[in-house]
Amino acid sequence: MSRAPRRETAPELALRRALHAAGHRFRVVYPVPGNRRRTVDIALTRARLAVFVDGCFWHSCPEHGTRPRANEAWWAGKLEANRSRDADTDRLLREAGWSVVRIWEHEDVASAAAVVEAALREARGGAGTAC
Repeated sequence: MSRAPRRETAPELALRRALHAAGHRFRVVYPVPGNRRRTVDIALTRARLAVFVDGCFWHSCPEHGTRPRANEAWWAGKLEANRSRDADTDRLLREAGWSVVRIWEHEDVASAAAVVEAALREARGGAGTAC
């Protein structure tokens, strides 16, 4: 598990490529306001939109999340702490005036990009799509 990448995962890179191809410019590994030890995967700073690409295992996907059989109690606590941290990060961002979008790693890139596009339009009050 220590060798699993924390960032620059294939689903994250694919979404970044799709957003960039659509003309959006963004920051990567952007510090969360209120807790600079946490970072946003993809931050569209002008629109104040934070996009996270969550792994199914680490963030307990209801569709694909699994639980290890060995050391079950420790893993249950670890995965619950991850979910709590995600909720706290979302709260910090919303309090700072940001919108938050969470995408599961198994989601189709085109549909994930469409979700981000819709969130961008909403964040801008229905304005254009360029950043």
